[in-house]
Amino acid sequence: MTATVAPATAPYRFFEVHVVRSRRLGPSMVRITFGGERLTELVSGGRDQRFKLFLPQPHQDRPVFHDTGDGWYTAWRAQDPAERAVMRSYTLREQRPASGEFDVDFALHGADPEAAVLSGGPASRWAARARPGDRLTVLAPAVEDNGGVDFRPPAGTDWILITGDETALPAIGGILAWLSPGTRAEVWIEVGHEDDRQQLPTFADAEITWLVRDPAATADHEPVLDALRAADLPEGTPYAWIAGESGTVKAVRRHLVRERGFDRRAVKFTGYWRRGATEEELLAELTAGTATNDKD
Repeated sequence: MTATVAPATAPYRFFEVHVVRSRRLGPSMVRITFGGERLTELVSGGRDQRFKLFLPQPHQDRPVFHDTGDGWYTAWRAQDPAERAVMRSYTLREQRPASGEFDVDFALHGADPEAAVLSGGPASRWAARARPGDRLTVLAPAVEDNGGVDFRPPAGTDWILITGDETALPAIGGILAWLSPGTRAEVWIEVGHEDDRQQLPTFADAEITWLVRDPAATADHEPVLDALRAADLPEGTPYAWIAGESGTVKAVRRHLVRERGFDRRAVKFTGYWRRGATEEELLAELTAGTATNDKD
């Protein structure tokens, strides 16, 4: 496989976008297609390309910013929390520059468009009710080789290991679509419902195992970890990409490094959410950490 050198921080740009259409992919996922001006300037690195998405507050028809220049983050933090845009990180599932569109898959986290009161966080609730014309703002890369791509197997990698839950499914789909023919990949995906399974096109020699959660299972039941412990993994030098619930991600990484002998430098791990914590609590922790670093 070809080695990929980590790039310097790439320039990102703000784009005003609107919903073109949406469709349910299953009980837990909705795909929303966005359009807008200047989207030919938005450049994806493929794989697990992430970007920042900004949602309006419920009483607003679009996100409100005081500054979209180099000082945007400081200005965003200083805004009244009841007025400032809700910021989330998402994966760019697919981009179609010719039509000026891109797709984002949202895990609904219990949000139901048919329910009178929606559960889930702000992004889940917004996605469940999104309609054509709804406006958002995104902060996305303007160059292909950018810091928002984490999946970077080094030279000498013989095979790929991938695990995740439904929150990682968009990134897993992007990674599999990017892999070159003949690449061996072992993939485990945990979902909440049988109907959450998706077709994941790839040229790779990929073995995909779907793990459907049992609602009656105890809280300490870990489908991905249990499956990995029982798996007969390939020989050769691996590269692992693991994402999803942070507790599960840490347990899987520990298993791969301590019990399977993976080089810790060849294990890329990301906690997309944490059991028992809301999106707002996690963002508050991140903001507080950033503020501390600013003082150092």
